Amino acid sequence: MRGTWGTHDSIITAVTQSLMEKCSKNRLEELQAMMGRLAFRRRLAGRFALSLTVLLAGWTFAQAQDAAPAAPVAAQQPAPAENAAPTPYPVYPHWQEDLAAWRAAREKEIGAPDGWLTLVGMEWLQPGVNSIGGAADNKIRVHAKVPDHIGQLIVLGKKPENTPPGGQPQEGQTVQLLAPSGGFPPDLMIDGKPVQEGQLTVDGPSPSTISWHSVTMVALRRGDRFALRIKDANSPARAGFKGLNWFAPNPHYRIRAAWTPYTPNRTVKIPTALGTTIDLPAPGFVEFVLDDKPVNLEPVLEDPERKTLFFILRDVTNDIETYGTARFLYTGLPDHGLDKPGTLILDFNLLENPPCAYTSYAACPRPPDENQLPVAIEAGERLYAPQ
Repeated sequence: MRGTWGTHDSIITAVTQSLMEKCSKNRLEELQAMMGRLAFRRRLAGRFALSLTVLLAGWTFAQAQDAAPAAPVAAQQPAPAENAAPTPYPVYPHWQEDLAAWRAAREKEIGAPDGWLTLVGMEWLQPGVNSIGGAADNKIRVHAKVPDHIGQLIVLGKKPENTPPGGQPQEGQTVQLLAPSGGFPPDLMIDGKPVQEGQLTVDGPSPSTISWHSVTMVALRRGDRFALRIKDANSPARAGFKGLNWFAPNPHYRIRAAWTPYTPNRTVKIPTALGTTIDLPAPGFVEFVLDDKPVNLEPVLEDPERKTLFFILRDVTNDIETYGTARFLYTGLPDHGLDKPGTLILDFNLLENPPCAYTSYAACPRPPDENQLPVAIEAGERLYAPQ
């Protein structure tokens, strides 16, 4: 028996020595402890098979552990190199809670007293006099509970003949508000104050707002024309609003994409539902792989003052499960800024419908050809179904 164990001992010793040489430092103490336990078991007759089995298991364990990184992959993942291949991006601990909060805020925004469900009219203003009110004899009839005659909007000035289609009205063109023949109706306000005749502000972030109880009206530039946007906080669409429809949260659609800037920046023409185009700056594009298909997307800067990229896109779900024209995605800026290669997190669970999904009076932008995706993005907001 001693001679047999002597032979077995030499085999185990040889295997152990080889194992020690293969093993990394961080596994050495663990293996030495294992050898100590085996030393006791070797003294028991008939236990050689057990010792050798455990030793071989230890060999396999050490090989597998040395081949793996010493720390979790997420903890030591290096910063992506410029133009690194895009990969799925893991969610953070409170991702679902944040997504739920965003969805709740989105529903509150849509159902707000001035939200898109309140839009009941978008009428073009013609040169000269445009009478507005609830009566049928007005040029612009307001389909809400309003006085028969509210006022007159006067478009003054003439657009030069050489203004290109889609061009802006000239600075000399103005819109003025005048009283109807019987005077302004009681309670009519402009920018929260009793109404007075005068020129309206039609540009910038704070255009003049004419209001009468639940109804508001704003004159806006739209390409080479002016339009009157009419909202009613008591609209039937808002009264019947019961919430939005969503895909279930899915981390598969949270993606790290490679960002490539344009040098110099491009200006792209974004088509709209009105048949006009909007010129917006495009600072670069993103690349990623989704469902084994390479995808490119080009964002625009809707407002250069905001630190937000605006993606207008279509995918295979449009016209079936999501709104047909497009969906929108707003993101932050790339990790190295707009002017350097880097990465950008795209969470398609934040996809939202455009305003024209809720009202036929909205003038929504359409996606450029580059943003027609060959994949189905089953994430974010689904097709809105009025109750």
